[in-house]
Amino acid sequence: MKQIDLIFRTMVAELGQRLLDATFTAEFPVQGRFVPVTVKDRKYWYFDTPGDDGGKNRRYVGPAEDPEINRRVENFQFIKDDVKARRKLVSTLVREAGLIAPETFTGNVVEALADAGLFRLRACLVGTVAFQTYSAHLGIRLPSASVLTGDADIAQDFAISAEVRDSLPPIIDILQSIDPTFRALPHRSGFPRSTSFRNNTGYKVEFLTGNRGSDEYLDKPADMPALGGASADPVRFLDFLIYEPVRTMLLHRSGVSVIVPDPARFAVHKIIVAGRRPTETMSTLKRDKDLRQAMILFEALLETGRGDGLRAAIEEAVGRGDGWRAAIRQGARHIPSKQGPVIFDTFKELGFDLRERSDRKT
Repeated sequence: MKQIDLIFRTMVAELGQRLLDATFTAEFPVQGRFVPVTVKDRKYWYFDTPGDDGGKNRRYVGPAEDPEINRRVENFQFIKDDVKARRKLVSTLVREAGLIAPETFTGNVVEALADAGLFRLRACLVGTVAFQTYSAHLGIRLPSASVLTGDADIAQDFAISAEVRDSLPPIIDILQSIDPTFRALPHRSGFPRSTSFRNNTGYKVEFLTGNRGSDEYLDKPADMPALGGASADPVRFLDFLIYEPVRTMLLHRSGVSVIVPDPARFAVHKIIVAGRRPTETMSTLKRDKDLRQAMILFEALLETGRGDGLRAAIEEAVGRGDGWRAAIRQGARHIPSKQGPVIFDTFKELGFDLRERSDRKT
């Protein structure tokens, strides 16, 4: 796995900091003010702006215990947006360092959602768009075949969506600002709420959440108060994927600050997802991509000194019970021999031999 030079890794860090500052400034105009609010003995920052009716509009910012948020609250008047400098950094990282940039339409969709507050409300990019961001996050060059996609998947924990007491503008309005042909898709269950949106070219934006209970919820869209009228499909194993996500960037235009799953969790989750794909041709192609992405991340995490995090993610998944171990083994059955060693050996080091048929943890 080819890691980029130190000078480019330094540029990634600088761009990440600039993006945090720029995102914060763009979302909170100077005519407003920050207000501390205590909810259930915990203090949170909100931002008040004057309303058209003479009242005020209040938006959720984040927990007051977050030092980065507190720093930006304190330095609010001094943070300046520098779009031109960030564009140059993005261009250099893509053209000279060889990092991955999304195709333009995907970048536009994610940027519009980010500007509307998607990641402020603690949603999380998942799927291949998230995988693309690991190029910058880990400072590695990704093979282009592993990053091709025709959709954007977004996840949010149900409890977070209910508790932030804020919401995006209508999702359909955000998407139609990029492409007026976006339409809400009927849910397969027949419920009136939509979890996905598609334009005339077939590009799909889908919202997911963890399954909150028994499998009876799997075919029912979950109401998500923070998602601007969109619901979300409950998905098994997703809670593992989006737990303790990381902030990184999408190298689009002047950069987009995004939240994605921890890459170690993403790698382990991809093995599980691969085993749950149906057997038809298109699903087989997606399964192959799942496992290719898992292999790339296993190699990258081990080679960049992040092996402890990977091992911790494996131990957590294996320790969640027989159903989880069976799901991991099912995915591992499809790992090609060339991809096998780095994955099989890492699991085996932790006492879990993927080649065994038993679901018992050894």
